[in-house]
Amino acid sequence: MQITRQADYAIRAVYYVSKLGANQRAATHQIAEQQHIPASFLAKIISQLSIAGLLQTTRGARGGVMLGKSAGAITLLDVVEAIDGPIALNECVGEENDCSFGRDCPLRATWCDAQDDLVKRLRATNFAQFSVK
Repeated sequence: MQITRQADYAIRAVYYVSKLGANQRAATHQIAEQQHIPASFLAKIISQLSIAGLLQTTRGARGGVMLGKSAGAITLLDVVEAIDGPIALNECVGEENDCSFGRDCPLRATWCDAQDDLVKRLRATNFAQFSVK
């Protein structure tokens, strides 16, 4: 299992912006260049992150991208879910009815536990924790 390339790029973009000083903005071309993200792809990602309230964008000569919240208030889970939607390791994790074995499935509990562990880990990791340059 692997997160999408789009989610990976989104994490890199938020990481880059989180390293800026307070109220500083970065141009999208600067983020794309520094984080090796195709510029056309980054525009869509920034739009999604902006809709989720994780980034703010400003147009114009002094415009750019900045965090929509403090780095400590943005988690890896926030970014991944803003791009990919809720994490689901297997379709049966959400609803027992989605599994043809229902309650008799010997694997469902393991899938649920693994997903819970992953979600907790991503939720516990915020961008302020990456402050070491």
